[in-house]
Amino acid sequence: MKNKSEIKIKDAFDHGKAFIGFVTGGDPSVEKSEEIILKMVAAGCDLIEIGIPFSDPIAEGPVIQEANLRALAAGTTTDRLFELAARLREKTDVPLVFLTYLNPVFRYGYEAFCARCEEAGVNGIIIPDLPYEEKGELLPFAKARNVDVISLIAPTSEQRIKEIASEATGFIYVVSSMGVTGVRSEIRTDLGTILSAVKESAKVPAAVGFGVSTPEQAAGIAKMADGVIVGSAIVKLVAQYGADAGQYVYDYVREMKDAIR
Repeated sequence: MKNKSEIKIKDAFDHGKAFIGFVTGGDPSVEKSEEIILKMVAAGCDLIEIGIPFSDPIAEGPVIQEANLRALAAGTTTDRLFELAARLREKTDVPLVFLTYLNPVFRYGYEAFCARCEEAGVNGIIIPDLPYEEKGELLPFAKARNVDVISLIAPTSEQRIKEIASEATGFIYVVSSMGVTGVRSEIRTDLGTILSAVKESAKVPAAVGFGVSTPEQAAGIAKMADGVIVGSAIVKLVAQYGADAGQYVYDYVREMKDAIR
């Protein structure tokens, strides 16, 4: 096990293509989230994204929206997820990232939130509704606490790709398709063009998410990107199997990780 301060997001990309898995923290309970995340790590997950449940998750499709509601109904709070992250950090040195919205971070206080991330061993935050132009308010607090604010690049960002990519830290989250998160039968975005523009300017790896659910999709994306991000397909298994989801999630992550090796 590494020392907490030695763990960096780039570690996830040091052994070939990275598999990044997402769970909604506290669905079906904080205790079960811990069990499921450790199963994901055991199955080969290189980086874990933990969603902080929020009442109005605008970037999410129905699967993750419902998981947010279940987690909130189960009494999940941001503080309980900081405690979860701290427990995970004692058991694994896989990088951890929170996915949240600006309102919860703003209300917690930028400085306090970033300080808690550092204490708990959370390496980065993804905030889908934080406009690129407005991240300046949060950035100094995040930098002071060694927390990467992960940049998102969407298919509409073409003019801004180089600007966003050149300043990105941790990794770049390339959004595969317009709209909200969710399982898609096919991904039509010209990812090759977007990724080559990203790679020209970025100093950090680029991973693709939104809609990836099958080993075939993951293998195709891994040919172009440094990593593959999967959320809704994992959250669906948690919705389906509840407290017993751990083994099903393990088997699924294992299959996806094998597909991108």
